Amino acid sequence: MQLNLEDWGLVPYDVALRKQEDVFNRKVEQKLLSQSGITQDFIVCQHPHVYTLGKHGKSANLLANEEFLKKINATFHHINRGGDITYHGPGQIVGYPSLDIDALGLSLRTYIEAVEESVIRLMKDYSINCERLKGATGVWIDAHSSKARKICAIGVKASRGITMHGFALNVNTDLTYFNYINPCGFTDKGVTSMKQELGGEIDISLVEKQLFEKFTSLL
Repeated sequence: MQLNLEDWGLVPYDVALRKQEDVFNRKVEQKLLSQSGITQDFIVCQHPHVYTLGKHGKSANLLANEEFLKKINATFHHINRGGDITYHGPGQIVGYPSLDIDALGLSLRTYIEAVEESVIRLMKDYSINCERLKGATGVWIDAHSSKARKICAIGVKASRGITMHGFALNVNTDLTYFNYINPCGFTDKGVTSMKQELGGEIDISLVEKQLFEKFTSLL
């Protein structure tokens, strides 16, 4: 089954959310009506500075008030994905795969594991050794030590087997923005980026294509 790579570029979070919802609703309707032609879309983009809080997240994990958010040119949205609070911004690959996971033979759990595995395998190509952390989604470095730091966050939603929301891989991300939250609700673990780990800027468009290839190869 063919997957399509679709790049929305740099897009405000609220605009991307509306586009996601339109795509999601259309595919759910197609599926309910047993219509053919449901596409499998691996959507990627970047956002201006924004914090998003999952439906079961704790607002106390946002450590900045509205006035400070304006000062750092950031916005805040409480949304219906899983997970707690996270940050999105320029230099970060935000992925919104819009997939019919039933057609791919995946459960929600195995879909999330496929995203994690594709990131782990890609990071290995860059000599960055990553792993999973039991009880926490996403991809980590030194996960079982005091230096544990997350390089990719994951928070998804699925209904009728159609997915929305997704993942955020830190490539050239400005990590200072994570200082104003407890990332994913953790107070004892850090965050990192490919740039931080490798000591230089990375070609983000290349990483997008490579990640798509890794994910596709797992299906």
